[in-house]
Amino acid sequence: MRRREFITAIATTAAAWPFAARAQQGGQKLRRIGHLIGGTQAGTSRVSVGLIEGLRELGYIEGRDYIVEYRYAEGHYDRFPDLAAELVRLNVDVVVLGTPAAISAMRKATSTIPIIMAVVSDPVGNGFVSSLARPGGNITGLATSDEITIAKQIELLSEILPKLSRVGILVNPDSPTVRNLVTARAAARQAAIELWQANARNADEIDAAFVKFSQERVQAAIVIPDAVFALHRRRIAELAMKDRLPTMFANREYVVDGGTLSYGQDIKYFLRRSAVLVDKIFKGAKPADLPIEQPTRFFLTVNLKTAKAIGLDLPESFLLRADEVIE
Repeated sequence: MRRREFITAIATTAAAWPFAARAQQGGQKLRRIGHLIGGTQAGTSRVSVGLIEGLRELGYIEGRDYIVEYRYAEGHYDRFPDLAAELVRLNVDVVVLGTPAAISAMRKATSTIPIIMAVVSDPVGNGFVSSLARPGGNITGLATSDEITIAKQIELLSEILPKLSRVGILVNPDSPTVRNLVTARAAARQAAIELWQANARNADEIDAAFVKFSQERVQAAIVIPDAVFALHRRRIAELAMKDRLPTMFANREYVVDGGTLSYGQDIKYFLRRSAVLVDKIFKGAKPADLPIEQPTRFFLTVNLKTAKAIGLDLPESFLLRADEVIE
């Protein structure tokens, strides 16, 4: 069990500017990092601070060595092209993407500025890079292993719900993560479980999705990772709680905010690792030559308070296997 982390704020460009001026006056080149995020500042600060922490570990000081140009889509994918164009006009040295939904817009905006995908599902299958070993072009980054984790998520749900036969799955059809449905369906078939798909692109459609889940009498819900869902994770938790529906996610942030379980990658760690790629690019490396990194460890997080509230009795043996139990 680990202590919940509280992040007060991330330094903004405006706050960093006085430091930037002093660095430039001292003759030291100040780097500019673009950070394009699908959610809001308040909703993503717990994980996006990982980039700052990773750079600090490598000896970079914000305001002295670099500043970050944050851009937030606030759950509106149609904003990505304009936000990407803004970062190109600022002539940033590198762009770190906090969501796979922004990749297409950033690729169209520039073919020269290095792009680091901090979180991406199946980058080869989605056509973002040529291969994991040699990405090619101006893109590199870190890939999730959702094809592994989603099968495990179904397995874990089956373990705690022995009579599980109907699972709802929430997906944003406009997100690259929609490809995870293929793996989810295969895993569900193998486990003799029916999947009931509900699409959602905004808060209203999320509400409608849970109405559908209730009508179909699903016994649990899996939420495919997406920036829109991350923005509305508290709402998702409330809707599931109302229907006493166990929920499974890929990232712990959903569970911190009231979801039941998560099994997958640590997104904050991904952003810390992206700092290593930023460092290599600052030192002259080309994105095309930097292999796409993949996770080597997955984390199980349990919100015991939520489980008790919905009447889910989790075995002690299951809780002992969790990396984090929130009480």
